[in-house]
Amino acid sequence: MMDLGISERVAPILKKVKSFIESNVIPLEKEFLSEIERGDRWSFTDRQTEILETVKDEARNEGLWNFFLTEGDQGSGLTTVEYAYLAEEMGKSHMAAEAFNCSAPDTGNMEVLHKYGSEDQKMQWLQPLLNGEIRSAYAMTEPGVASSDATNISTMAKLQDNQWVINGEKHWISGAGDPRCKIMIVMVKTNPEAQLHQQQSQILVPIDSPGVEIIRPMTVFGADDAPHGHMHLKLNEVRVPKDNIILGEGRGFEISQGRLGPGRIHHCMRAIGAAEKALQLLCERGVSRTAFGKPLARLGGNIDVIADARMSIEQARLLTLKTAWMMDNVDVKEARVWISMIKTVVPNATIRIIDEAIQMYGGLGVSQDTPLAAMYMGQRTLRLADGPDAVHRMVVGRNELRQYQA
Repeated sequence: MMDLGISERVAPILKKVKSFIESNVIPLEKEFLSEIERGDRWSFTDRQTEILETVKDEARNEGLWNFFLTEGDQGSGLTTVEYAYLAEEMGKSHMAAEAFNCSAPDTGNMEVLHKYGSEDQKMQWLQPLLNGEIRSAYAMTEPGVASSDATNISTMAKLQDNQWVINGEKHWISGAGDPRCKIMIVMVKTNPEAQLHQQQSQILVPIDSPGVEIIRPMTVFGADDAPHGHMHLKLNEVRVPKDNIILGEGRGFEISQGRLGPGRIHHCMRAIGAAEKALQLLCERGVSRTAFGKPLARLGGNIDVIADARMSIEQARLLTLKTAWMMDNVDVKEARVWISMIKTVVPNATIRIIDEAIQMYGGLGVSQDTPLAAMYMGQRTLRLADGPDAVHRMVVGRNELRQYQA
């Protein structure tokens, strides 16, 4: 039986997560974000550090920690369906995911190390990540090739004297601007002569390694997302130990597929939370402001906008929950088409709802006085991150056509 409801196990956790976000996180968000403009944008002020570490300590002390890791001794023991409800709540807040140590790209990197890492790699990098002591980045996308096709990756790693020597260029490396970012998982090509999907490997590269050069932050609609950042960087003769390779040479494509599946689900779960937040803001504005003698919500087609938004959220949530159930109960390859469905459906639905909320607020909707502009940037970017819409539509369309082909 496909049970997509809130289980008895997760119900009390969900209640605590909601309460924690409302009481401990959201009241501090505005102050945290305002601190970015003080001094160096790529460092945390003392107050920002205090805010983050306080909410993280409070969450950890209440047992609200590492929900995303559903397997293993240090995992939460939750199913993906159960985690979906928690991630949705995190999507309503800028800081909530980090408060519970459930932020991207760390969650995906921790899952990679948990599933594929050696014991030494787990000790050196996974444990401090699980403890919330450091942050990380995932370096795959490149400026010179269409990186939506991972086989195009051109950054080269050659083995010399028991060291991997890495040369290449990466951009849109999320989190690499964070001063707490200590480690990157870098997608490289190690054997151009191997079969197409066995040419790539993934290697752990400390961000302070000689030869790692951060060139600039990439901006989204002009915003640099400091201090997290989406960095453009070069790797110039970067040398790391042979044992820094994950799982083994030629296993990079395999690892990326294992990483990106859960990551895409997590993104979509949080996106639904963002859609709920946008609808909340839309309705609050719609009933509190009047024009031409009526509440804004009752003007023009706004009542239809509100109805369409609610229906879109419910549809997107059900599709995401079914995908989460597929991840829990069927082979990952079989779940892949469902992951591609939600990766296309959810960000597009969320963007539409945020856009309508912006319209309801007028000029304030695109200003710094509401979170809507930042929410729109995040969701518009999500249509590109972890594979653009066109690639995911291709996966769904090809799967549909198989039943008609000999």
